[in-house]
Amino acid sequence: MPDLLTDQRSSGDGPIDGVPARTSHDAIQRRRRLDRRSVLVFVLLSLIAAGSATLFLTWGVNGYWDYALPRRLEQLAALVVVGAAISVSTIVFQTLTENRILTPAIMGFDALYILIATTLVFMLGSETVVGISSVHLFALNAILLVVVATLAYRWVLTDTSRGLYTLLLVGVIAGTLFNSFSTFMFRVMEPSEYDTLLTTLYASFNLIDTTVLRIATALLVLGIVAAVMMAPTLDVLTLGRDRATALGVDYRRTATKLLIIVAGLVAVSTALVGPVLFLGLLVANLAYQLTRTQRHSITLPAAILISITALALGQALLQHVFNYAGTLGSIINLVGGTYFVILLVMESKKT
Repeated sequence: MPDLLTDQRSSGDGPIDGVPARTSHDAIQRRRRLDRRSVLVFVLLSLIAAGSATLFLTWGVNGYWDYALPRRLEQLAALVVVGAAISVSTIVFQTLTENRILTPAIMGFDALYILIATTLVFMLGSETVVGISSVHLFALNAILLVVVATLAYRWVLTDTSRGLYTLLLVGVIAGTLFNSFSTFMFRVMEPSEYDTLLTTLYASFNLIDTTVLRIATALLVLGIVAAVMMAPTLDVLTLGRDRATALGVDYRRTATKLLIIVAGLVAVSTALVGPVLFLGLLVANLAYQLTRTQRHSITLPAAILISITALALGQALLQHVFNYAGTLGSIINLVGGTYFVILLVMESKKT
């Protein structure tokens, strides 16, 4: 009898653990094709990202390597940190909300960060804020964002009665409300406080605080490690809340952990370069389309590579083709906003 079972397994004609051999064989072949595709996608994305970074570092140097290369390496580091933070936070957030349209920026996380930073300047005064080191100020803003965002959004995202458009409406209202409060404080604060706030909030890839960049990099590494450790749980969450709960996932506790990761990564990207609204939407959906899988061990690194490519190429084009006629964020928001409308139209046709 053992010999017969061995023969059936090797010939592909008999059942394996109650699963028809041909079905099992087809599943194995599909898995192998997916693995080969994933390797090919990673190789291509890595080559494209490396080429984009090289182009950004070398375009228009004209022999001034001693001046240009250190400055561009610093900018490239910021591009990598921001791209990775936005990519990971978006995919984790989309898994939590069970759709591919919502992002932390669309739900108002960036606007909440700006409101918190504005409130600190408004309440403490510009002299006090200037006296605080950039590291301590970043840490304070990040901690407040994590606490407030987790408390404010946890009840919204853990309620299964809210559909996509309800969550989208909540995000739009929350973002508008946060921006309105920030604008009100802009209007009534002193000019010196307003200047301090602009310096604190609206950084760019051309003006990077290296000290904050180091702290942001450390926080990014912690966020990525936490997301990778929770990748199996994230894979289960793609099945839906009810199935994930049936498989043993403590949904509310898991949602709290994921919101903390998302809020921390949003603080990293916003503190370095300010709000970039639609980048996460673009890179996350491109990662899904290219990898054709729900496995977060594949989609997360793919999205990071796509984001680095987009930011490096975009910044290079902005500097050398458009001569800084605009900002990288405005270009990304134009393309991403158009893509967002297309996704909404496609989603409405499905329903």
